[in-house]
Amino acid sequence: MKKILPLIIIIILSSCSGVKNLTKPDIQLPLTLGGQEQMDSLTIADLGWWEFYGDEYLRDIIEKVLSENKQLHIAAERIEQAQYLYKVERSKLLPELSFTLPWNHETNSYYKELDLIDPEIGVKANISWEVDLFGALQWNKKKAMAQYEATLEDERAMRMSLVAQTASAYFRLVALDNELEIVRSSMETREEGVRLAKLRFDGGLTSETVYQQALVQYATAAAMVPNLEYNIKVAENQLLLLMGSLPDEKVERSSSLKDNTLNDRIPLGLPSQLLDRRPDIRSMENKLRVAVANVGYTYAKRFPSLNISLIGGVEDNDFKNLFRSPFSYVAENFVAPLVDFGKRKNTYKAAISAYNQARLSYEEKVLQAFGEVDNALTRYQTARLAVTRDSELLEAAFKYQDLTWKQYRGGTINYIDVLDAQRRYLEARIARMNAIRDEHLALVQLYKALGGGWSLYDKNKETINEDKEALD
Repeated sequence: MKKILPLIIIIILSSCSGVKNLTKPDIQLPLTLGGQEQMDSLTIADLGWWEFYGDEYLRDIIEKVLSENKQLHIAAERIEQAQYLYKVERSKLLPELSFTLPWNHETNSYYKELDLIDPEIGVKANISWEVDLFGALQWNKKKAMAQYEATLEDERAMRMSLVAQTASAYFRLVALDNELEIVRSSMETREEGVRLAKLRFDGGLTSETVYQQALVQYATAAAMVPNLEYNIKVAENQLLLLMGSLPDEKVERSSSLKDNTLNDRIPLGLPSQLLDRRPDIRSMENKLRVAVANVGYTYAKRFPSLNISLIGGVEDNDFKNLFRSPFSYVAENFVAPLVDFGKRKNTYKAAISAYNQARLSYEEKVLQAFGEVDNALTRYQTARLAVTRDSELLEAAFKYQDLTWKQYRGGTINYIDVLDAQRRYLEARIARMNAIRDEHLALVQLYKALGGGWSLYDKNKETINEDKEALD
C-alpha cells in the first residue's frame, strides 16, 4: 500500500490542468467587410503580388527587394533559430547518453592515520532521463513550436509590409517624375511667354509690368525644379535601400502612372477569411499559444520531478585489471517542493497574467485589422472620386487657358489673366497626377489590409508551397 499511494497521488495530480480555466479570446466578426451589402468568397488578396501589380518594372523591383532586403534576411535567420530551439526542447523528452573517462589519484593524510592512496581509472557510460510526470517538458515543446510558427508568420508579415512599402515608394517616385515633367513642360510654355512679352515691351505695345509678370511666372515654375529633383533622389534612395543596393545605382521605372483598371466595387472576401489571410494576425495567434504553453509549464513545475540516472562501465585502480572490473550505478531522484514561500505559485499566476495580456493584444489586433480594411476601402473610394473631380478640373483649366490666350491676343483681357490661367492649368495637371498617385497608394494599402502580398513565387511565376516543415 505504501508503494501504491505515491502512484495514486501522481495520477490524481496529473489529471489537473493549469490551462483549462483560462479565458478564451472574445472575437466578434462583422457581417461584411467594408460595409458592403454583398459578401464575396474571393478577394483581391488572393492574387499574388506579381499578378496584382501590372507594372513590369515594379515587379522586378519587388522581386529584388524580397531576395536582397537585409531585414528579411534577419527574419529568415530568426526562423532558423526558432527551429533549432524547438528541436532542443523536443530532445529534452528523451534520455541523454554521455560517457566519461575518469582518471584520478587521491591521497588522504588524516591525522594520526597512515596515508590513504585511492587511484581510480575507468570507462563509463551515463544515461540520464527526466521523466515528464506532469507535462512540463511537453508544454515547453509546445511553447517552442508556437514560437517557431510565430516567427514564420512574422517573416511573412514583414514580406507583406515590404511589398506594400516598395509599391508605395515606387508610385511616389514615378509621380515625382511626372510632376517634374509637367513643371518643365510648363516652363517651356512660360519661357515662350517671356519671349513674347519682351518683344511686345520692346516694341512699346505693353508696359514693363506685363514683362515682369511673365518673368515672375517663369521663375515660379523654375523654383519648383530643385526641390522636385531632391525629392526624386530621396525616393530613389528609399527604394534602393529596400533593394539592398547602393545609392549610386539607377532605379529603372515606368515613365508615367497608368490609370487604375479595377472596377468601383472590389471583392473583399469574408470577415472570417481575413483572420486566416493576414500573417500578422496568425502570428498573434501563435504568440497566444506561447502564452498558453507557458501557463501549462509553470503549473506543471509546481509538482514533483523525477530524474533517473544509470551509469555502467569498468573501474579499477590500474589499467592491468580495468576490463575485468565491471561498474554499475543506478540512481533515482524524486524531488518534491515543500516550502518555497509562494515562488512557484506566483510564477504560475504571473504566467496567467501574461496570457491575459496576449489575449487582449490578440483581440485588439483583430479589431485593428477590420478597422484597417474599412479605412483603406474608404480611402480608395475617395481617391477614385478625387481622380474624377481632378480630371474634370484639368479639362476646365485647359479650356480656360486656351480661351484667355485667345482673348489676350484679341486685346479683350489683360496679360495677368493669361498668367492666372496658366498657373491654374499647371496646378490642375499636378493635382490630377497626384490624385492618380493617391489612388494607386490607396489600392496598395487595401491590398495589404486584406492580407495580400506575402506569397512567394519562382521565376516562372508559380506559387511556392509554404506549408510548415514537419519538424516532428
